[in-house]
Amino acid sequence: MYLLPNIIFGFVLIVGIGFFVKNINKLKRNIKLGTEVSLSGPKKQRWINMLKIALGQNKMITRPISAILHFIVYIGFVIINIELLEIIIDGLFGTHRVFSSIGLIYGVLIGVFEILAVLVLVSVIIFWLRRNVIKIKRFLNNEMKGWPKTDANLIIYFEIVLMFLFLTMNATDVEFQSMNSGNLISGFIAPLFQGLPLNIIERTAWWLHIIGILIFLNYLYYSKHLHILLAFPNTYFGSLSPKGYLENLDSVTNEVKIMMDPTVDPYANSDDNLPIEKFGASDIFDLNRIQLLNAYTCTECGRCTSECPASQTGKKLSPRKIMMDTRDRIEEVGSNIDLNKGVFKNDGKQLIGDYITDEEIWACTSCNACVEACPISINPLSIILDMRRYLVMEKSAAPTELNNMMTNIENNGAPWPYNQMDRLNWNNE
Repeated sequence: MYLLPNIIFGFVLIVGIGFFVKNINKLKRNIKLGTEVSLSGPKKQRWINMLKIALGQNKMITRPISAILHFIVYIGFVIINIELLEIIIDGLFGTHRVFSSIGLIYGVLIGVFEILAVLVLVSVIIFWLRRNVIKIKRFLNNEMKGWPKTDANLIIYFEIVLMFLFLTMNATDVEFQSMNSGNLISGFIAPLFQGLPLNIIERTAWWLHIIGILIFLNYLYYSKHLHILLAFPNTYFGSLSPKGYLENLDSVTNEVKIMMDPTVDPYANSDDNLPIEKFGASDIFDLNRIQLLNAYTCTECGRCTSECPASQTGKKLSPRKIMMDTRDRIEEVGSNIDLNKGVFKNDGKQLIGDYITDEEIWACTSCNACVEACPISINPLSIILDMRRYLVMEKSAAPTELNNMMTNIENNGAPWPYNQMDRLNWNNE
């Protein structure tokens, strides 16, 4: 019977990791629903971007208060969870604080962990106040109502509970408190538990802490906090091109070259059996894998929307909503595939129309403010432009003003309705 706790711990660990692996595999499958994309630019620069943006968080500093708080939570949470290695070893082999044998260094490490735990607690409480009491404007958009708001608060509650459990576990551990080292914070908390069954409290906090970590790990897939994991690949795969650069369709480029070359027979290489190429994107299947990765990585921080000039002037567009809608559609398609044994059955829906309206797409000024503002290299503009391309080239559904301009360019060689006979006069002016 003395092995029963170790067996239970092993079972809990296997189940928790198993569900996590299952979610990661589902995530990979959903991202692969997009089209393949070839990377350009030096790998060295990609690694530098990942280290600077994802690890160093250098794009967060434009808003110093949230940057400092986020850095504390990020670093604190990561460092504190180094202790998970000790918990796993203790749980599997029945030891107790197996690393305490290293002596003073162990006490110093746990002392640092406890200080970080308090800093994390203070930071997440401030985050909660910013969202729910101060009510910062960028957290109040329509797309942040309902589940997104609940999700943000749930993560905060998770972090508060996990930090309290960590400190309680240390404060009620008689053996650890007797070391007289490393208990900088828990030593002050320990008197609160005098007269109580310390061993039971310590074991309960220990079990709840590891179970809470496993639950948190598996909850990430359903939360905006998936960026904790995806920020690294997302910044690595981020575009290295100048922000004003627009990708041209190869098929259109080649066609224009043929039109401009009088020596080429446009019908020489025609093949009626070739599949018809679709221009732009109407659904997630038309977006590339990096764009789908972007959608899953979105932190819903709202920096993109708060910097968007269209949004600031009251237009319906919110770049954050574009990413959230894209992710919701990916999840809907993924659920469809799961229900139909690995095959997607047409549900009569698509990203344009059912999730994102034409009004939102055409409100964008293509200024790249959202791309510049994103702290983890997400590019909402690329999705908007692909959907615009679909509306124009597949549906001829551009706004009247734009259609008039393109008609004038086609007929008159200028965006204004000049007569062809007057074109030279216009040039001379």
